[in-house]
Amino acid sequence: MNRRKNAGPMIQMGPRRAGGQKAKNFKKGIADLFNYLKKHLLAIIITIIFTIGATIIAIAAPVKLGELSGAIVAPDGVIIDEVVRIGIILGSMYILAFILNYAQAFIMAGVNQKITQRFRSDISKKINRVPLKYFDTNSTGDTLSRVTNDVDTIGQSLNQSFTALIGSAIMLVGILIMMFWTSWQLAFTAILTVPLSIIIMTLVMKLSQKHFVAQQKELGALNGHIEETYSGLHIVKAFNSEVKSQKHFDTINRKLFNSNRKASFYSGLMMPIMNFVANLGFVAICVVGGILLINGQATIPVMVTFFVYVRLFQNPLGQIAQAMGMLQQTAAASERVFEFLNETEQESEIQKDKLLENIKGKVEFRNVRFGYNEEKTIIHDFSAIIEPGSKIAIVGPTGAGKTTIINLLMRFYEIDSGEILIDDIPISELKRENVRALFGMVLQDTWLFEGTIKENIIYAKENVSDEEVYKACEAANIDHFIKTLPNGYNLVLSDDVVISSGQKQLLTIARAMVQDSPMLILDEATSNVDTRTEQLIQDAMDKVAKGKTSFVIAHRLSTIKNADLILVLKDGDIIESGKHEELLGQAGFYHQLYHSQFVLNGEES
Repeated sequence: MNRRKNAGPMIQMGPRRAGGQKAKNFKKGIADLFNYLKKHLLAIIITIIFTIGATIIAIAAPVKLGELSGAIVAPDGVIIDEVVRIGIILGSMYILAFILNYAQAFIMAGVNQKITQRFRSDISKKINRVPLKYFDTNSTGDTLSRVTNDVDTIGQSLNQSFTALIGSAIMLVGILIMMFWTSWQLAFTAILTVPLSIIIMTLVMKLSQKHFVAQQKELGALNGHIEETYSGLHIVKAFNSEVKSQKHFDTINRKLFNSNRKASFYSGLMMPIMNFVANLGFVAICVVGGILLINGQATIPVMVTFFVYVRLFQNPLGQIAQAMGMLQQTAAASERVFEFLNETEQESEIQKDKLLENIKGKVEFRNVRFGYNEEKTIIHDFSAIIEPGSKIAIVGPTGAGKTTIINLLMRFYEIDSGEILIDDIPISELKRENVRALFGMVLQDTWLFEGTIKENIIYAKENVSDEEVYKACEAANIDHFIKTLPNGYNLVLSDDVVISSGQKQLLTIARAMVQDSPMLILDEATSNVDTRTEQLIQDAMDKVAKGKTSFVIAHRLSTIKNADLILVLKDGDIIESGKHEELLGQAGFYHQLYHSQFVLNGEES
């Protein structure tokens, strides 16, 4: 079953942006992320304490190793009791360090999952708060990439780099102190390599950061292309565009490959270069240490202790370099996630307390003006009064503003000027949820989710009896078809279940009947069915719309002959209005539209 991911009553305007706005800097992404972590501060503090404890033990252990070596090479021979005592202390220290490391890893893993869950939850809520125009200019696949890939990247790299960075920084400071305490001459020799390491790390980070940002951006673009291609696969095949689509995919994939390769290459350079610098430092320490031993300024236990510290000293430098590489990827992903979370939201309506009840169904448009962007106005000066219970047909050429009128009526978009009223109350004074609950909708683009047929029909309405569902399906002429399916109304609709576009449309019409809202909107509701089914649906819709204000957008003018009022739109304005016969008698634009469909096809009017 092919289901559109973003089906809805909206018009796509302007070019799509695959990657959102241009990336900001590394510090901004990390700062936003740390600000987001404040809710988990207690768990993070406990993790830091455990990390500090384990690090202190790691720093203190070489001292005991030095004492152990002294007991082994004592002038009077091996001091067994001292070796056993120090061995027990060392074993206990390593066991405690293991417990602390395990505890901090366990806690951090939980924090990481909570952060990931919270990110996805916040993004999900945000999607419901951003205006629909955001999705007109942003790829659905890119938005999905932010929910999945970017959030996963933050979670994984944060889990691996956060404690490593803290532990390494503490260990680096602690080891430096112990190195100076052990031998200040050797310590000065060891730290000569630190400035060189910092310079290399800074240069590599600058080189790799832009590629990490590009990597996340291209990943979003790739997801957007895949989502759009496979959701419209029939169109791609119908126009023989497989090769063109594949070429576009290859272009994005190549860009992703290049940015990924460069990011991995530059970040991967850190460890080999740091190891090279570390080895140079180790050679220098060996030379200086040998001189000190010859001159009697150092002993074997001191040298053993210091060499252990030197090896430990190189580890945090390498870990910091690796963690910084991960943090760059985290910053790039964080930037994209917070870019979406900081998008402008629809105006809050908490203060609105008006409710429309006992709806009569009068609708009025007063000098409505609207454009999807500032450069182009779609609706110029639209005014109309629709009496309660009437059937209003909105017709006109493509781009005249028919669907836009419905978008504004449902408050999917806010008007630039003018006013729309329902029962003499401006809809701007009502909550969006209240306005949308007044309408049942059947759209040209059918939308069905993965669930049973019955679940799809009742959708958001509660306490719907089976009898109501059956009656709605009988009226929509779909009951017989459902009963022929395995499990009938309990059949789960999925990609494995193949039903026609017309049958999908009939299911959405049954859904609108079950909703039983005070007013109806039919946007090309019969466009996907054959002529016979169209007539059956038309009769059913006339019955369900009886006594309700209904809006019908139609290109097939045969379906709106019995409308109480036909509004003819052109370039965002009403140029004609009246009943079918009246408009034909005027021999105007409607007359041209009608005869272009029927007379030219040899049909009688």
